Amino acid sequence: MQKARCFARPWRGAPGRVVSVVRPLRLRSCTRIESSPPAYRRADDLASVSVTDALASRLGTRALELIDIPSVSRDEERLAAHVLAVLRTAGVNVRDAGDTCVIAGVERRGQRPFVLLAGHLDTVPAQDNVPGAQDADAIHGLGAADMKGAVAVMVELAIEQAHRQDDAAIDLGFVFFGREELPHSESALTPLLAREPGLCDADLAIVMEPTGGELQLGCLGNIFAQWTFHGRSGHAARPWLADNAIDRAAAGLSAVAGHAPIPVELAGLTYHEVVTATGVESGVARNVIPDLAIAQLNHRYPPGMAPQEAETRLHALCDPHGTLEVLSNAPSGPVPIGNALVERLQRTGALTVAAKQAWTPVAEFGAAGVDAVNFGPGEPAQAHARKEQVTRSALVHAFSTLRAFTEDAG
Repeated sequence: MQKARCFARPWRGAPGRVVSVVRPLRLRSCTRIESSPPAYRRADDLASVSVTDALASRLGTRALELIDIPSVSRDEERLAAHVLAVLRTAGVNVRDAGDTCVIAGVERRGQRPFVLLAGHLDTVPAQDNVPGAQDADAIHGLGAADMKGAVAVMVELAIEQAHRQDDAAIDLGFVFFGREELPHSESALTPLLAREPGLCDADLAIVMEPTGGELQLGCLGNIFAQWTFHGRSGHAARPWLADNAIDRAAAGLSAVAGHAPIPVELAGLTYHEVVTATGVESGVARNVIPDLAIAQLNHRYPPGMAPQEAETRLHALCDPHGTLEVLSNAPSGPVPIGNALVERLQRTGALTVAAKQAWTPVAEFGAAGVDAVNFGPGEPAQAHARKEQVTRSALVHAFSTLRAFTEDAG
């Protein structure tokens, strides 16, 4: 894989020009389909795939079944056991890989290209959206979009692949794992890749995060930081005798708010480097000027920017106003330039190609030396929403694209 490096402009003034740092990927451009929920178009070479009501029903039923098994982060054991049992009963080559992880299908590279489908089993906490429900168009409930709809596609595809004739052009492996919704340091995927080296021989990993049916490349690095402002406490009636830490925080946060997102072009795709305040704490009593204020910051940085460089840029922005402490720094995920399987996947589904403006496990695969992309049925805007849903058409589109991908001789 060709390695790309990102060169973003300093944190000054309005956004500058977009800087191209590597040649664009040679992927066919497709028109974005604007609708809500999205209407998916199949490529001509998917015309032979029978997209029937039976398939939509099967995928929807499986998604609802998974939604109704609670699996909030750190409580995925029951769902992992269920996925293991379903696949084993269906005759799939599957095993418990420990620590809420399940591996199915092919586990290491053979004579054919080896591709992993990866999906996390955990969800964020419920918002009165369990149990799930379904109607003619969609499946509703906790994790429908992020990402039990995708896990349903993986389960059904694993079952189908286990019983088909051995004429596939690609060997498929399936990786189910937990704790993705927690900080990067707690993910079950990185330790899994360390103790299962055969998985790292994969030619490509397809992470089935919500992409709305797009092929989304790379992912952003993700820094969480604490920004502390010190002052001098005093009586609210005599502010000239004190130094209000809230005023200091306001000045710093105003400086952050004044920095527009910085666009960075990489492989023909535009990512945005952003810094956002996500929380502020201060106050002693209603009549006390506080001497301490603390803000929480989230810095998202583009592929190709080293984690230390991102921290340096954040310090340059924040240090003039307060004391910055980086709490966590999850590296960005690389763009897999020159990977023929990525081009095959795009061509098979006539997929729109876009930048992934978020952090995903693509970064974990990248750190293990595995090229990875994002492609899944969920809509990003639906993720973590109280009224979360995934459409039946999206499930069918993802399943059919991946099925055809395994049959495409390239």
